[in-house]
Amino acid sequence: MLYTQEKALIWTYDHETLRIEPWGPNAFRVRASKDKLHDDDWALLPAGEPSANAAVKISEDGRSAFIVNGKIRADVERDGRITFTDESGQVLLKETQKTYQLKSGGRDIVPIPGTRDYEVTLRFESHPDEKLFGMGQYQQSLLNLKGCRLELTHRNSQTSVPFLLSDRGYGMLWHNPAIGQASFNVNVTEWAAKSTKQLDYWIVAGDTPAQIEEAYADAAGKVPMMPDYAMGFWQCKLRYRSQEELLGVAREHVRRGAKRRHVRGANAAGRRARTCAAGPAYFGDCDRLFPLAEPG
Repeated sequence: MLYTQEKALIWTYDHETLRIEPWGPNAFRVRASKDKLHDDDWALLPAGEPSANAAVKISEDGRSAFIVNGKIRADVERDGRITFTDESGQVLLKETQKTYQLKSGGRDIVPIPGTRDYEVTLRFESHPDEKLFGMGQYQQSLLNLKGCRLELTHRNSQTSVPFLLSDRGYGMLWHNPAIGQASFNVNVTEWAAKSTKQLDYWIVAGDTPAQIEEAYADAAGKVPMMPDYAMGFWQCKLRYRSQEELLGVAREHVRRGAKRRHVRGANAAGRRARTCAAGPAYFGDCDRLFPLAEPG
């Protein structure tokens, strides 16, 4: 069943509810679940004003519908399959087709026994020549992520920021903090969450990477200006094993006239002394640490 509600396009079938709604200009938030939909604000700010042309239209026979918001349009077929296009009609993303033989289609929302959670998978048809960028910081040398499989979790030296920028003119935020993975294969693009309440993502269309990045910042929040005390040079080392070793580095900076702001030990004197408070035996009187480095 297809219908509209508060400027959103709703599709329901077989206990699943799909909701597509404007979320700022040229962008949609897409949610789907076999339970009630949640308004979790994990990364997204409240929805900004949509574009002036935002509208929903359902076909007379009720077998299809579309929602448009500025430069992006989403068409929903009777079976719930979504196709995103830009204002010129170029396909940005299209869910894979569910068939009787293959069973799985663009969205899998599978209940986890004994819980109220679901294992969620989202699949899009892949554009083999597409170039993909972003996703945070991973220990790899690849700038173009096409063909990569990425773990969606944080680890030491790995930061997952699941925002994807495509050279086809769209950006997508996987709006879900659950552990999972993203696979940008040549034949299919797949996002997965191992345990979550719903499928949830944000997608935006733009003419340039700058427009897409600005829209993402408007939707998720802008980075505040760093305070003046943090704007200088940061001296960072994995560990300092003693107060004298740290002070020696600080004094050398003073001798050379370096205008540093911070001296940081990422793992100072091992795990037992990550801060001065945790390791007085290693660093002595921490209140006197930096005055000793710069007498007077």
